[in-house]
Amino acid sequence: MRSLGLLLLQITFVCSQALAATKPHVLLILADDLGYGDVRCYNAQSKVPTPNIDRLAREGMRFTDAHSPATVCTPSRYSLMTGQMAFRVPNGGTVFQGAGGPCLIAQGRLTLPALLKNQGYATAAVGKWHVGLTFRDSLGEAIHKGGLEDVQHIDFTRRIEGGPLDHGFEHFFGTACCPTTDWLYAFIDGDRIPVPPTMPIDKSKLPRHPYANDCRAGFIAPDFPMEAVDLLFLKKSREFMEEHMRTTPDKPFLLYHATQAVHLPSFAAPDFQHKTQAGPHGDFIGELDHIIGELLKELDKLGIADKTIVLLSSDNGPETTSVVHMRSDHDHDGAKPWRGMKRDAWEGGHRVPLIIRWPGHVKSGSSSDQLASLTDVMATLAAITGSELPHNSAEDSFNLLPVLEGKATAPIRPYLLTQAFGGQRTLSIRRGSWKYIDHRGSGGNNYANPELKRFVLPEVAPEAPGQLYDLASDPGETNNLYFKHPEIAAELKALLDKSKAEGRSTVPKKP
Repeated sequence: MRSLGLLLLQITFVCSQALAATKPHVLLILADDLGYGDVRCYNAQSKVPTPNIDRLAREGMRFTDAHSPATVCTPSRYSLMTGQMAFRVPNGGTVFQGAGGPCLIAQGRLTLPALLKNQGYATAAVGKWHVGLTFRDSLGEAIHKGGLEDVQHIDFTRRIEGGPLDHGFEHFFGTACCPTTDWLYAFIDGDRIPVPPTMPIDKSKLPRHPYANDCRAGFIAPDFPMEAVDLLFLKKSREFMEEHMRTTPDKPFLLYHATQAVHLPSFAAPDFQHKTQAGPHGDFIGELDHIIGELLKELDKLGIADKTIVLLSSDNGPETTSVVHMRSDHDHDGAKPWRGMKRDAWEGGHRVPLIIRWPGHVKSGSSSDQLASLTDVMATLAAITGSELPHNSAEDSFNLLPVLEGKATAPIRPYLLTQAFGGQRTLSIRRGSWKYIDHRGSGGNNYANPELKRFVLPEVAPEAPGQLYDLASDPGETNNLYFKHPEIAAELKALLDKSKAEGRSTVPKKP
């Protein structure tokens, strides 16, 4: 009996290995603050050439109605990793900085990498984490604030808690928060910072231009290249893929590559400076496009391009500074054709590029106007890999596989939720062409600011407590129909409240 049991175990192992070998690799590229209008295949008037992103679109599917779950980075990244809207968890509107934490992902919460790891995938993350971490001081006390003083109290001999390795990734190289913006300029390798910061950053040696002002006066490690962070991330992602295919070629992998580009400050590497004729931020977009091209070349070199799903998107819309100066100085609109920008509840804050290439499954050069969210990545990859999502996971994630395979005959999503900078206080809901914003104003940026005042639009219904737009006839969100269609506003408000109360967008499964 013992030998029979051992034989069955061996057969099960062999079968699981064979099944894993048939599953596609996954390369998930998340750009930072890349706007819908920054990319040529979405905006023909873009002043920045993006040949590699355009190539990806020619070889895959381009979604025209895709959205980041939030209009700022931390909650969007939480939602991508979990399939759950961040406003549903404590501090779900937080944007971490420095040593900020703890991680928004609760212990035991199923994540995208954990889901695929359970299906036999090797999992790696490279780049910006920004979902919260727990650093400790010399007394072992948790540091959960993010300022300069807090960074100086970190005990770098201690393990960092709540990071990628604690939530399904087997490998990680990257940064706690925004790589070249933050108080902590140092790389995390696994769950430690092997080369801690030793001195205050000397900003006098960095480029000076309108897109450089987001660089905080933090502490920097001696190995931290402020103008070449993304090139180092590229190197690490290449090394992971090369090592994986050399040692375990029959095992699928998930590689999450989260870039610094094109979050401000716009510090393009020297080889990319003055290359686009669209200023420092245009050069940074050009560098991002180059990096995406190099990742695609790596797949070609390794002979696995036809066996790899490539997903490219952005965590929110373009930053205010880049929009303001690119519009005035270079006639380039990173939010085009939408109203608003990063932090705002309007479309420019959360309608983002989403391109998916999967040779043999996704039709080349195709496009989809299906309503989609980055929360949907989890349910979609679960369906592709034959994974079963537990009832208490991925509550806001819908399976887009029928869309990718060209089999969808009706909308997949009954509605879409998005959250602006104010978290649960600034929610919106979209159903069909109707969009209801459950608050006044942008929900993010202060348009009384002189820099943004020029973009203020006349308020059609200034007394309305919310905003209702028909995007089919008014994609620019200029005409608030709250009082003209109160029944639709009330219906969408009720649906939003119902979703908040039930804690999910999807139909609950039985435990």
